[in-house]
Amino acid sequence: MTEAEILSKVDHTLLSVNATWDEIKGICDDALTYQTASVCIPAVFVKKAAEYIKEEANERRVNPVKVCTVIGFPNGYATTACKCFEAREAIDNGADEIDMVIHVGALKDKKYDKVLTDIKSVKTACEDKVLKVIIETCLLTDEEKIKMCEIVNESGADFIKTSTGFSTGGATKEDVALFAKYIKAPVKIKAAGGISSLEDAEDFINLGADRLGTSRIVKIIKNR
Repeated sequence: MTEAEILSKVDHTLLSVNATWDEIKGICDDALTYQTASVCIPAVFVKKAAEYIKEEANERRVNPVKVCTVIGFPNGYATTACKCFEAREAIDNGADEIDMVIHVGALKDKKYDKVLTDIKSVKTACEDKVLKVIIETCLLTDEEKIKMCEIVNESGADFIKTSTGFSTGGATKEDVALFAKYIKAPVKIKAAGGISSLEDAEDFINLGADRLGTSRIVKIIKNR
């Protein structure tokens, strides 16, 4: 697998609480240079980043990259109405993709209809934009992960995503393999959190991940 093929599946990510515009601008520049799938950034920067990427892509004569942001992040326990408002505002500001966090407590309470309604409502708010559903695998049993595969299959969302990167663990190869067993097309898989090398990235892709949420892959290639 070529580096370009790996990069085309990377959501180049910066979600730290102390991120500045100069840092966000930097990952937008890197994403355009290396042609990643998207930049994944806090919602507060979406409008400025979308405008910057469009202008810079035209000037460089390269393909623009998608702008992705996170909703109900990182804990997932905002109300559905709040998540829908966040999603609509982000899309109005230029977001192409939305990564939402489920309410983990509702899943653990076996309130599956509530979890499903939450996702379906945000998907409706997203209209034709891509929705990725973060289930925070590090907090779940295998039974709960399988149940979330079933719920995401039913929800109309576009991706199931392993992790926020802000909890007790990130993506594991075992979880991506489990997703690949239970997720049904057209739903795709995003692995995020702890992907630290090109070898890791290729392994996750070979196991079934179509997207990788990481900041490290671009840094590795850039700093060689």
